[in-house]
Amino acid sequence: MSLLVVGLSHRSAPVSVLERASLSADAKVKLVHDTLAAEPATEATVLATCNRIELYADVDKFHAGVAELSTLLAQHSGVALEELTPYLYVHYEDRAVHHLFSVACGLDSMVIGEGQILGQIKDALALGQELHSAGRLINDLFQQALRVGKRAHSETGIDRAGQSLVTFGLEQLTAGREPVDVWAKDKRALVIGAGSMSSLAAATLARVGVAEIVVANRTAERADRLAEILVASGTGVAARSVPMASVADELTRVDVVVSCTGATGLVLTAEHVAAAVAGPAGLVPAPPLPAARELGARTLAPHPPAGPDSAGLADADVLARLVAAAEAGVRLADGGVARTIVPGTDRDGCPVDVPAGDGRAALTGVDANSLELHGTWADQGEATAQRQPRKGARSQVDVAPVRLALLDLAMPRDIDAAVHRIPGVRLVDIESLAEASADAPMAADVDAVRAIVAEEVAAFGAAQRAAHITPTVVALRAMAAEVVAMEVARLDGRLPDLDERQRAEVTQTVRRVVDKLLHAPTVRVKQLASEPGGAGYAEALRELFDLDPQTVASVSRADAADKNDDSGRAS
Repeated sequence: MSLLVVGLSHRSAPVSVLERASLSADAKVKLVHDTLAAEPATEATVLATCNRIELYADVDKFHAGVAELSTLLAQHSGVALEELTPYLYVHYEDRAVHHLFSVACGLDSMVIGEGQILGQIKDALALGQELHSAGRLINDLFQQALRVGKRAHSETGIDRAGQSLVTFGLEQLTAGREPVDVWAKDKRALVIGAGSMSSLAAATLARVGVAEIVVANRTAERADRLAEILVASGTGVAARSVPMASVADELTRVDVVVSCTGATGLVLTAEHVAAAVAGPAGLVPAPPLPAARELGARTLAPHPPAGPDSAGLADADVLARLVAAAEAGVRLADGGVARTIVPGTDRDGCPVDVPAGDGRAALTGVDANSLELHGTWADQGEATAQRQPRKGARSQVDVAPVRLALLDLAMPRDIDAAVHRIPGVRLVDIESLAEASADAPMAADVDAVRAIVAEEVAAFGAAQRAAHITPTVVALRAMAAEVVAMEVARLDGRLPDLDERQRAEVTQTVRRVVDKLLHAPTVRVKQLASEPGGAGYAEALRELFDLDPQTVASVSRADAADKNDDSGRAS
């Protein structure tokens, strides 16, 4: 076994790098094809989620394999190799198996114990099977990873150690003030996207008791289907679908938004969110999304023009400058898990006299220049909070009412990070979820899962090493059978008067002698080969009995073909 995995995840790379390195469906296919075309790799597949990109391959050269796989990841992710390299990790042979089994059990997830990763591993295996890039090793590995993950969830309480990313995100939106089902009661929700994660989000929202769910997706049929499923779920939730062009209008009517699309640019900008929280009339105009942020063939429609009461929210010019700063790559400070900024929470040192109270009311009458000074002061305060211990930063979550709660589960992100500057808006995204999960307590069941992983890794390694010698043993027995047949034929020529019964008895006797002579050595060599460092026994057996390498190779190919036929599709 020469299994190699090269990848990056939320544990090794910042969200900004993961966003840029995300792979589309076409990019995954091309990456696998190019990996097979590379000299060191004989089989491969890719595991790509919102939190990780990992390329698995069976290679015959370690150093050449690492160099080739790293280069291919950089080429297809669009991130330069010299920029990507510091965030890559490499696992080889048993360590690679241990890594995938840990991933399958949810030990390496952003939320410990979440079970969604099993579906993503299944998809990775299905991709390799569809592209015929998954040979015996990849098939065995991923099939076993699925079984190990299921075993961990059935035999331990790992599910209590964490939840799905959706549930965890909703808990962060509540800021821990009340149970999710209490917080969600009678709320209206907008789900953008109709893929697997969005569907899970919609189902979770229905389960926790929201009153209405609106589904928006670029493919109307998928949005319609998801809405129909929600209505038929028996949860009592009202559900309907809308075109993507109606999202801006729906923002003014809902309390919660969950977005997870495959868009390469932003789906919700700060302008649209600001217009939505300003009120139904639209106190700040929401311009159409630029062409670079298109989602498929459609973009969000412009929000209705600003109404006469637009003085109640921040100056539009200031908002535009904040958004421009975000687009230019300037990081906006984030002092908490759920990013809600309420002016007036702490006024010490603030250059602007902003009274405490509701965010929009507090900003009424403040001129643009003063507001920008206040924003600069707030950013400095948030940056200071970031340098403090994480618990201190999280304790600064405001107590003001939240007009619009946003959960962004997409990678790259769907929602502009600048919306956290808008009063009355709470944003939880992948980055803030990573910060929150780092502080989450580990369940005692995690130790039990780690023991399962260690046991399964040892068993998998032993099985692979034993399987490696099987073709040699089969070839040896085939050679022995051929020798028996030749000697019986010679006996027929020397003793032509033997009847059929006598000839059969002689033949059976010779076969028994050969089988008994080979039994102990072949059983013992399989045992030795299954132990660490046992790979050399197959070579020794081939050398001692002068076995034809072509015969051994043909047995290996036939065995691999039978194995692939038996495994079928990913299950």
